[in-house]
Amino acid sequence: MNLTDQHNEAKTSILRKAEMLFMRLGLKSISMDDIARELGISKKTLYQFFQSKEDLVLQTISRHQCTEAEEVKRLCENSTDALKEMLDIARHVLVQFQQMSPSTVFDLKKYYPEAWRIVEQVQREYVYGVLKSNMERGIREGLYRDDFDANILARLYVGSVRWLLDEELFPQTQFHWAQLYREFIHYHLRGIVSQKGLEKLKAYIQDL
Repeated sequence: MNLTDQHNEAKTSILRKAEMLFMRLGLKSISMDDIARELGISKKTLYQFFQSKEDLVLQTISRHQCTEAEEVKRLCENSTDALKEMLDIARHVLVQFQQMSPSTVFDLKKYYPEAWRIVEQVQREYVYGVLKSNMERGIREGLYRDDFDANILARLYVGSVRWLLDEELFPQTQFHWAQLYREFIHYHLRGIVSQKGLEKLKAYIQDL
């Protein structure tokens, strides 16, 4: 393994560990000292890879979004139909929400706006595209109604997910994201399925 590969491997290991800490404990409460200590390296070594905590957060979020996109692509490619595709993605998202500290999104939005802009861009472009393709697939398969505009509903979906993360609308002291997202998926799918799709949905949704 050459020096470049060693550098990239070490950096990936740091990003992976930082993501786990940020997801579990939030961003504000985790310092560069904490991350260095968890990794068993000096803070000086950590700064050889990242200019600042802001840089670390930004690269961690970028890597996370790429990893999630790859996983969603895999789920889409392996799904047997549009409903199964949507529910497999929903289950994956639910796991993410269940593992994430309520403060993670709050910290990201308040203290790291550049990283938050990456999340919003992914929602507007990538998630929108996945949802639109899913709806078009469902219509072709006869599982979704054919009397709605997939472009509009995909945008409504993206906008609605942002509402779920609104602390004023859904304070975390009263609502957990996993609960909110589960209710939202039920609401979304029941609004677009055909009669044929409804029968399949009843069978699929048991374990969501």
